[in-house]
Parts: sequence; C-alpha cells; structure tokens
Amino acid sequence: MIVSEEILVNITPQETRVAMIENGVLQEVSIEREGNRGIVGNIYKGKVNRVLPGMEAAFVDIGLEKAGFLHVSDIDTGDNHGEAEVTRPHINELLQEGQTLLVQVVKDPMGTKGARLTTAISVPSRYLVYLPNSSMIGISVKIEDEEERERLRTLLSECLIEHRSGGCIVRTAAEGVEEDELLRDISFLCKMWDSLAENAETVKPGSIIHEDLPLSIRVLRDMVGKETKSLKVDSRETYQKMVSFAKRYIPDLPAEIVHYPGERPIFDLYNIDDEIQRALGRQIGLKSGGYLIFDQTEAMTTIDINTGAFVGHQNLEETIFKTNLEASQAIARQLRLRNLGGIIIIDYIDMEDEEHKRQVLKSLQKYLDKDHAKTQVCDVSPLGLVEMTRKRTRESLEHVLCETCHTCHGRGSHKTTETVCYEIFREILREARLYDEAQQLLVMANQNVIDCLLDEEAASLAELETFIKIPVKLQVEAHFSQETYDVVPV
Repeated sequence: MIVSEEILVNITPQETRVAMIENGVLQEVSIEREGNRGIVGNIYKGKVNRVLPGMEAAFVDIGLEKAGFLHVSDIDTGDNHGEAEVTRPHINELLQEGQTLLVQVVKDPMGTKGARLTTAISVPSRYLVYLPNSSMIGISVKIEDEEERERLRTLLSECLIEHRSGGCIVRTAAEGVEEDELLRDISFLCKMWDSLAENAETVKPGSIIHEDLPLSIRVLRDMVGKETKSLKVDSRETYQKMVSFAKRYIPDLPAEIVHYPGERPIFDLYNIDDEIQRALGRQIGLKSGGYLIFDQTEAMTTIDINTGAFVGHQNLEETIFKTNLEASQAIARQLRLRNLGGIIIIDYIDMEDEEHKRQVLKSLQKYLDKDHAKTQVCDVSPLGLVEMTRKRTRESLEHVLCETCHTCHGRGSHKTTETVCYEIFREILREARLYDEAQQLLVMANQNVIDCLLDEEAASLAELETFIKIPVKLQVEAHFSQETYDVVPV
C-alpha cells in the first residue's frame, strides 16, 4: 500500500500544534507551548550537586527548578563498544561533587522527576547526527539496502577524517542522498560544534549552551520524509521562516511547504480536534464493534481488548483472531497519537491457536515499524499478555493537555454517598465523646450526601442522635466535593 503523508502546522501566539496525516488518517500530534517548551536535545554546562554511589548516579544542576539525573550508563567514557558492562567504572570514579561538565537532555522532566541527562553529546541535522566525542559511524536500521549502507559508511568515514574527528549516525533521510549534500551537512555540524565548544568555555555552570529548534522548524528536520507530499502551515510569518530554513539547510526537501490562508481552521480539514478528544478518552471503538481500554499509570500503560458487539460470522476462535488483528493496527496508531511511552502491557483476547498468536504479534510489529519512536515487543506470555516498551522522551498527550482531577486525585472514582454517610456517623461518635458538653453537632457536606442523610439514612441518623443525646444539624456546602465533610460542635 502506497503511503501518502501530509503535515499540518497550526500556529497561535500561545502554542504550536503539528498533525501528521497518513492516507487521510491522523497518526501523530505534537504540541509545544511557549510557556512550557520541551528541553530534549538542549545542551547545558552542568555542575554536579550530589554523587550517589548506591544508585550509580548523580544529580546535576543545569539551571532548572529540579536537578537533572545522570546515570553511570549515560556517561560517555570513550569508545568502549563491545566492552563488558562489568568493566564500566563506578560513578564516584567518574564524577565528583562540584565538577562541571557538558550534558544533554534525553528526557524532559516528568512529574516529580528531573530531566534525564547524558554526556554523550549529539547534534542533529537533516541527514546526520554528529557525535563530537565518538568515532562511531552508525547507519539507520531503516536503510536496508546493504550497498547503500556501505556507500554511506565509506563516505562518512573519509569525510570525518577530513574534518579532524568525531563520529556520526546516518539518519533515514540520507538514503540515496548525493555526496556533496552529505559533505555540506557534516561541515555545517562541525562548525556548529566548534562554536558551541568555544561558548561552553566562557559561560557559568547552569547555563544553556545549545537550544533545540522550535517545533515548527523541527518538523522539517525530523518529520518530513519521502512519503510527505505537502506541509501546510496557517501562519504567514512561520511559513516564511520555514521556507527560509529549508532553502538554507534542506534545499532538496521532498515536501512542498504551503501557506494555508483559509478561514476554516486548518485542523478542521481532517477533524483533528475531534480525534484529539477521542485520544484523551479511555475507550476506543473498533470498526468491527470491539473496543480498546487504555489505562495510563505512573508505572506502565495497560491496554485491554474486548470483542464488544462483534459476534463474527464463523466460530469463536475466528472472531477473537479478527478482533485481535484489528486491535493491533489501532493500538500502534494510538501509541503514536497519544505519545505513550515506557512499559506497555497489551491484554489480547485469549487465543488457542499458536499460528493466530504468531500472526497477531507479526501484525503488531508491522504497524509499529512505522513509528518514529523505538519500540521493543516480547512474545505472547503464558497469560496471553504482550509486553512491550516504547521510547519516551516527552510527556504523553494526556499529560500535556490534562491535569489530575482535584476531586478524585487521579483515581478515576470517588466514594459513594453511602460510604461518606457512614464516615460521618463515625466522626459524629468521635466528636460526641470528645465534646460531651456540646449543645449541638453541625454536619457540613455536599448536597448529595445531605440528601442521603435526610432520605435513605434518616432512620440511622435519628438512632445515632438518640444514642449520643445530642441533636445533629445538617448544612449543605455547595463548594464541598462528595468526599469532603466536616463535623463541628456548636
């Protein structure tokens, strides 16, 4: 199937939103807000605050609210490819408190955690990722032709020798690119790194050395591929910046950059806002009538698959197989759309046939291959679960657009009125014993709880008043949540 991509860029003073459309279907959404721009890729001059030998890690001050986290495995100790892991030096042999060093952010701060850092600095361009502290030359696994891989490896080896030192990773976009284009790219990266290294010598610790490009420009560098037919942007000013950047750094950009002047919002062209709303929900319907349930927690994301209204036309095993196959495609799309990362557990409907299990797993891997983020999928476990990981660098769509509910505090549920009434009864007993001279007890609670006390629990409340020999007055507090109440002696 021929893939046709279109990228839409929506610009407002407060935020930039980018949508990737494949064959008319939304696949990815990226959002960057001016007040909260991501810092992945930024390079800082850091200062080691604390070295933690027990964790083989250190906290590094990079000038942000929270110190960054640097694990020993992310410290570049030179070219030790193939060296046994046990020979890696301990953290206190590599770092001391007060030491300054250049670090790069590989994961944005998330929740209570600071940014994840590395000392293996890399500077990306359209075709290459320059590694100033390494001599490695890596080729994107998505470039499969062996002759092309060898051509690129040979060309870059000679080019890097000419430019003194360093290594690089060849990006997928470099496949088939002419030699002069790659030479221009590596020359640009080397000059940029020289400028950054010179700047790092003079600035104070906690200062930023290099800031990654804004989202509207990163789109040209990272998201536009051979299948991209057009890139539409609804801001003339941003359009001019993108065209200028492309002419200077990506003259052979495969996609046409188009200014969209229409009165109809650009995201309405493919109902993208509706798709985003659906992606924030727990349940996603399948065309067959089945559905998926997504639960995102701190530790992992779980995905449950159900046949729902789909009954099939043959036997039960075939119905389950078709539902699981359809779910694989939907899951791969939702992972990209929601930008879910970390550990992901997929609970497929139990299959008896081993061939069905193999085909479902193969189908999932096939759709995940289109994902820009690195994924790793394990075989179906004896319990019928599929464990996988997806590289997480930025917050998920839900964490960008939503916040924890102040009523349920992220639980997704709250206590029933009956439960709260019984808690109030116990609190009344405590207060009556503590303040035995009280003339009256005032119960302040949510309207639903007061209604329950006056209706279903009226007899119980009357018995309690008789037992404690103190009258109880009820008062509605409109601003109280269902779980909030207060019992006050008056």
